[in-house]
Amino acid sequence: MSFLTGLYAFAFYFAALVLVAGLTWKVVQYARTPAPLKIPTTPAPITNSGVVLRMTREVVLFESLFRGNKWTWIFSWIFHFGLFLVTLRHLRYFMDPVPTPIAFIQPFGIYAGFAMVLGLAGLWARRFLVDRVRYISSPSDHLILGLLVLIGCSGILMSFVVHTDIVSVKAFFLGLYSFDLQPLPADPLLLLHLFLVAGLMIIFPFSKLLHAPGLFFSPTRNQVDNPRERRHLAPWAARLEQR
Repeated sequence: MSFLTGLYAFAFYFAALVLVAGLTWKVVQYARTPAPLKIPTTPAPITNSGVVLRMTREVVLFESLFRGNKWTWIFSWIFHFGLFLVTLRHLRYFMDPVPTPIAFIQPFGIYAGFAMVLGLAGLWARRFLVDRVRYISSPSDHLILGLLVLIGCSGILMSFVVHTDIVSVKAFFLGLYSFDLQPLPADPLLLLHLFLVAGLMIIFPFSKLLHAPGLFFSPTRNQVDNPRERRHLAPWAARLEQR
């Protein structure tokens, strides 16, 4: 085993540990945060099935963003849909044999990388061109967008310009499962791409990217609008009433 292979194996073990532990901690924190008031954003559903439908529209179509700003919605949806296809395409590196749906998505996943970068470029340009957005943008916002753009661009370059040994790459990641480390190709672009991905995994639980799981815990979205039919009590308030 080369030093390079061991270094990247450690990096991905560490990144995976931070990602899982960080996400678990944040989700538990979200779940424990009380919602003392009934505050669904109107017009809001009055049934549980309506809440499920609303959350589905929010996750798939970004409904509230569509109502708020059409340009932001367009670039955001392009980015997220491209990222979704790219993620599905990359599952082939962690599966053997590769399921038929994942094999079917491969041609679409290659070109989805362009959609991902295009959406990111629009979202990043917005932070420079829109005054109110530029005012509230922090260095971390630009860092995350730059990181995602570099990941997307390096992946596109490996697909269309500077090819790498994907068989060895797959063997490396499959070997991580069983702690049987396989040689990782020493291609500079591949090493840069993997380094950036590991970095993204590490910062994900502590960044604004955490809006993905946080959406499901938003009381303005996940509450039923029935304050007259049923009294709303946070768990801590219910315990106080019982005393």
